[in-house]
Amino acid sequence: MSRPQAGEITPAAQTRNLLMATWAFLISFWAWNLIGPLGVRYSDQLALPGHAKALLVATPVLVGAVGRILSGVLTDRFGGRIMLPLLMLISVPFVLGVAWMGTIGSFAGLLIMGFLLGIAGTTFAVGVPFVNAWYDKPRRGFATGIFGAGMGGTALSAFFTPRLVGWFGYVPTHVIIAIALGLSAIIAWLVLRDSPIWRPSTEPVVPKLVSALHLPITWQMSFLYAIAFGGFVAFSTYLPTYLKDIYNFGLTDAGTRTAGFAIAAVVARPIGGVLADRVGAKQVTVVALAGAAVMAIVIALRLPPEVPAGAAFVIMALFLGLGTGGVFAWVALLAPPDRVGSVTGVVGAAGGLGGYFPPLIMGATYNAIGHGYTVGLALLFLVAVLAGLFALFAVPGRPTEATAPPG
Repeated sequence: MSRPQAGEITPAAQTRNLLMATWAFLISFWAWNLIGPLGVRYSDQLALPGHAKALLVATPVLVGAVGRILSGVLTDRFGGRIMLPLLMLISVPFVLGVAWMGTIGSFAGLLIMGFLLGIAGTTFAVGVPFVNAWYDKPRRGFATGIFGAGMGGTALSAFFTPRLVGWFGYVPTHVIIAIALGLSAIIAWLVLRDSPIWRPSTEPVVPKLVSALHLPITWQMSFLYAIAFGGFVAFSTYLPTYLKDIYNFGLTDAGTRTAGFAIAAVVARPIGGVLADRVGAKQVTVVALAGAAVMAIVIALRLPPEVPAGAAFVIMALFLGLGTGGVFAWVALLAPPDRVGSVTGVVGAAGGLGGYFPPLIMGATYNAIGHGYTVGLALLFLVAVLAGLFALFAVPGRPTEATAPPG
């Protein structure tokens, strides 16, 4: 049977696959971020020092980052229709494993299960090439922006996970998330279809990955995404701890405010993609990084709660959200069509790694008596400025010979 042709793509099919992929990404990200919103609980339960609680909340980010390289390459070969449900199903036992280790109070067990739970965070590298194939280039910023709003799973986790623990209990909360993840995997398998214009890559995985690594665009976008998305992930996972240390908020109150931060970034991400389609991905990314640099200084001033400090964090989230949407619209514009999955995997991994190290740095540089987290925020300012200058002067705004595959 011959494959359907590009002309058979309909708006209804585009919308159905985009929305289902976005939901799969959202529920996966909720599972991926289960430990962060309960970091205060684990810290009190296990009497963890600052560096240990930072390691605990950052650990799931590691596999979610590095694993995106492999999941992106496998998506080029097997397609998103297979990979999205598969990754969600694989993540289910690790959600339950976190509940088990938290119940028996094992710090080492939580680290191991959190590490494996990072698999849920790799769905990002599957969804971007999947939705990319459903849309023409003029609308790919829009499509990847809408899909990227699935990172709102971190907001849902920050807001609802502590409340679900209060309503139903610690273990039942994890069971609920595991069931939601499993049911979503089944529905995704039934609903999702790969784009008619998508073709599976038959190249061996390693040469394909090496080819993607030879593209200048891969490294350029990796650096920028490590700052934009990494900043979002770092704040989303560590903000409950930050708010407890600086403003003495409890578990639920800190989770509510972290959810507000994540929602602001989620709303801004598709806006960044749409603006990138209209005014240019480069311009959006530069403005976003400049704004993030300014807000790092503002947040370091430790403004009083509620309104001044809350507004500062929301504005920071808006800039980071715009930046993530702008960078991936840039990836969709510059990446060769047969390398989108591989490039997305590497860039997504860089974004995840960008979110892994800041919590460790924040925990290591925290000064409970003196300046709090000033050192970490000053480093964020410096890195954001350097990234903005790099985006402005070193990266082409549109495809050039420099962004093409070698040879």
